[in-house]
Amino acid sequence: MKASYLNITPLDGVFGAVVRDIELRSLEETEWRAIHAAWIEYGLLIFSDQFLTRHEQDDFAQRFGDLEFTAAPISNLTKDGDVISDANTDVIKSIRGNEGWHHDSTYMPIQARGAVFTAEVVPTKGAATGFADMRAAYESLDQSTRDLLANKRAYHSLYYSQGRAGYLPTKNADGGYDLYGYHQYDTPLRPLVKVHPDTGRPNLNIGRHAHDVVGMDPDASTRLVDEINEQAVSNESRVYYHQWTVGDAIVWDNRRLMHCATPFDITEPRRMWHTRIAGDPASEAALNHTN
Repeated sequence: MKASYLNITPLDGVFGAVVRDIELRSLEETEWRAIHAAWIEYGLLIFSDQFLTRHEQDDFAQRFGDLEFTAAPISNLTKDGDVISDANTDVIKSIRGNEGWHHDSTYMPIQARGAVFTAEVVPTKGAATGFADMRAAYESLDQSTRDLLANKRAYHSLYYSQGRAGYLPTKNADGGYDLYGYHQYDTPLRPLVKVHPDTGRPNLNIGRHAHDVVGMDPDASTRLVDEINEQAVSNESRVYYHQWTVGDAIVWDNRRLMHCATPFDITEPRRMWHTRIAGDPASEAALNHTN
C-alpha cells in the first residue's frame, strides 16, 4: 500500500509529513497499511484533532508492534491537577533531561521501535518537540568521517546522560533509583552507525545517552560523540520542531529519528501522553544483550 493513499503533506525538510482527514481510533485496514508505509517513508507522521483516549492511543501504537510500555504521562501535573515547578523534584529533572537530543531506550537492552505521543494540556508558549533525521545526518558526513565512525561502538546509559546534565533523580533507601531506565543490566553497547532494518539504509545511532566509545580515550570519546551529535542536528532541513495543539497525535520511527523536548514556563501546566513501541530484538538488541 502506497503512502499516496493518504491525504498527506510532506514537511519542508527531508523527513516528516502531516496526515489529514483520518481518524486513528477507527482505521480501516487499507488506511493502516498506508499509514505504516508512510511511517517508513517519512519517519514522522503528524495527525491533528485526534483527541485519543489512553486506550485508543495504545491500540494505535500496538498496530506497529508490541509495546515497551503503555501510555504514560510526561507532565508537570500531579494526579490532583497541581503544577509541579520545583526544579529539584524528580519530575522536573526528567523533563529537563529530555531537552537533550536522544533516541528512546538506547539505554535499555532493546532499543524502542518508535513511539506515539499526544497532547492533552499544553502551555501558552514553548514546549515544542524537536525531531532530527539521523539517516540524512549520516548521508551528510564526508567519507573520512564515515570511515572514522565505521565499526565504532558506544555504551548508552541514562545514568550517564542524566548525571552529566545534573538531573539524576533522588536515591531510594538502597542507594539506587526507582524510575524507569535506571536498571542493573549490563550497560547496553551499540554501534554509532546502524542499518535500518526496514529500509536497509545507514543511520547515526547516537544522542545524549551515548558515551565511552570502545577503544577511545574517555575525553576523546566525549569530544567525538558531542561533535557528531551537534553536527547531526545543525542543518535546518534535517530538523523539525512541532508546536503542539491539544488533540495532536504524532508517531515517529525511533530507529531513524532523534528527538528532544524544548523549554517552557514550568509554572504552567503541561500533560502529554507517551506510548513506547518495543523494538524487535533481532534488530534492536544491544550488541551485548543478544541471545
